[in-house]
Amino acid sequence: MKELKILAVVVFFALVTYWLVEPYAHGIMHKKVDTKSFAYSDLDETTKGVMSKTGDASRGADLIVNGGCTGCHSVNVASIPAAMDAVSAAGAFGVNPPDLSNTGVIYDAKFLAELIKNPAHALNVEHKFAPESGKMHPMVPFYGAGGDIDQEIADMIAYLKSISVKVEDVTPAMAYEDACARCHTVDFVNYTYTGKIPAFKSKKDELAFEINVLEYEDSLKAYMGKLPPDLSMYYLSRSPHYIRTFMEDPQSYLEGTSMPRVGVTADSAEKIVEFMADSADSKRHQRDEIGTYVIYFSIIFAILAILWKKEVWRDLK
Repeated sequence: MKELKILAVVVFFALVTYWLVEPYAHGIMHKKVDTKSFAYSDLDETTKGVMSKTGDASRGADLIVNGGCTGCHSVNVASIPAAMDAVSAAGAFGVNPPDLSNTGVIYDAKFLAELIKNPAHALNVEHKFAPESGKMHPMVPFYGAGGDIDQEIADMIAYLKSISVKVEDVTPAMAYEDACARCHTVDFVNYTYTGKIPAFKSKKDELAFEINVLEYEDSLKAYMGKLPPDLSMYYLSRSPHYIRTFMEDPQSYLEGTSMPRVGVTADSAEKIVEFMADSADSKRHQRDEIGTYVIYFSIIFAILAILWKKEVWRDLK
């Protein structure tokens, strides 16, 4: 009888811990954040002038090339190389500026408009680059080329859209590389800040590559305050919802974080999540396929077993 009472007490406190304490702790440590469908409604007011314009891609091309953008950004699709290599660019700006070839399809148009006009506000890092801090965001705002600045930005966005691939042609790897790879590594698939680890011809080449990665890390750590985490296991250790909402608004989870708002479209966000899922669990598609075959086999085996049972029992009656 005494043992049963002890068991009852243990079960009671175990249930209290599981049903009350654990959910409460989870709610405190992992607060619920709802997605805003990557609408970036907080930018409606500041970008309405740009979004009301019809952009001219030819004028936008001139503004991108001659307006200073290519001083920091490459446009590989237009055969415009980067002014500096990734390590040197990170040393100058804290992080390597992205290539603009597919910017028009991977990022939201409102986000791009605000990013060109006011980078710190678009990226939601004004707390880090507030005027009173004396720090300026490394991306210089576009102050216009002498005309209607909203029209000029609309022209630039039109050009960026015109040179981008079609939405359906953006692969998960392309979306990830453009939006995330310059700050996060993915060790499981050999992604570094400076690109995927190649096959080296000699140990010297391997060491040179590793030195470049370490130098990039130093610049990135100084810029962000701490080194951004490797994302190899994030899909498994967090959840797809967490990844989407964190990309959409990092401040909603970590107020004051240095991580900028990514500004991708909803479609690009899904492709980034898909890339992270494949990186964390590279055999998931094969496992799903095998699971389907196992179910088919089980059904067929069950049918044959039933037929066999009926045949055996018919002879025994």
